[in-house]
Amino acid sequence: MSKAHILAVDDDPDILELIEYNLGKEGYRVTGVSSGEDAFIFLNTESPDLIILDLMLPGMQGMDVCRKVRSNPHLNAVKIIMLTAKGEESDIITGLDTGADDYMTKPFSPNVLLARVKAILRRRDTEPVSETERIARHGVTLDPKRHDVWLHDNKIDLTFTEYNVLHFLMRHPGWVFTRYQIVDAVRGDNYQVTDRAVDVQIAGLRKKLGDYGHLIETVRGVGYRFKE
Repeated sequence: MSKAHILAVDDDPDILELIEYNLGKEGYRVTGVSSGEDAFIFLNTESPDLIILDLMLPGMQGMDVCRKVRSNPHLNAVKIIMLTAKGEESDIITGLDTGADDYMTKPFSPNVLLARVKAILRRRDTEPVSETERIARHGVTLDPKRHDVWLHDNKIDLTFTEYNVLHFLMRHPGWVFTRYQIVDAVRGDNYQVTDRAVDVQIAGLRKKLGDYGHLIETVRGVGYRFKE
């Protein structure tokens, strides 16, 4: 199983190194940056699974980073752990109210941070996604209310069936579905279709997704899944 991509934002290089080492040895892919501005340079092209965010940053403060992430529909699925020396009750309440999923104070135990990361990502992966909830994964954003799909800021046009296939797979990241399960989900039970017809829809969808087409993975001998 592929591990999550984590963005760590802290102006202390020793803290970044500690986070990168401890999460990296657990298999997570960690990108470290030292400012809020650098975080958004990264977020303009990538959509991580989780952000570990210091509050006291040069330039843009951590709270402002959190607010900006939460106001961006393309990043609404990203989880945030605030990791900071500000440990007053009022700071914690403000951080959580701003949109953080968890709040840890420095100094911190790397093992506790790892446990918090695992818990948040596990909770995210088991949270049901409703059929009308906007989904953002790996830079692909899907809005069921508008039937719109974006690759970051670029909107793409899909056929009715291509959109429904993508919506179904993105609602269940990491789950492997047979071709007939996909057909039943997007067209209703007992719809008669060949394996080849599903493959054609997937091929067309991958082509329109371009550089993001690899997110729809083929599981040999079984079917397809959207990258976890």
